[in-house]
Amino acid sequence: MAAWYPLILLLHLSCAIVFVGAVAFEVLVLESLHRHFEHEVMARIEAAVMARVRRFMPFVVALLFLSGFALFDLRCDGFACIGSRFGWLLSTKVALAFAVLAVFVTAIRAGMRGTMDPCRFRRTHHVVLCLMAAIVVLAKLMFY
Repeated sequence: MAAWYPLILLLHLSCAIVFVGAVAFEVLVLESLHRHFEHEVMARIEAAVMARVRRFMPFVVALLFLSGFALFDLRCDGFACIGSRFGWLLSTKVALAFAVLAVFVTAIRAGMRGTMDPCRFRRTHHVVLCLMAAIVVLAKLMFY
């Protein structure tokens, strides 16, 4: 499986870029549009964005986690690296990733049940963006 490492890493990074990029777009761009459009128009735009995101983001998140598990196994050889600095950073990164997954699953459920109001929508995306920014920083620190 080590021969597949570059492809698994590329898949993992691509999925992370799509996921973080989508959340960053929603927080930094979509939210700023509220000042420029009427409430009804923004509600329709957000509903259209969420409908599109619901179609592909679960696959992106699944591939992100599957490739992350594979990378963890390749880099850590089970749990052999946990005592090292690299291992502690990786463990923290994994814990944050599972926090993102919990928020993501909760948001999907809320959307399906119709309980995702605009305030919860914004809060969820802010939390996920902060967690993902921390994961990116940890990912870089792991190799320094």
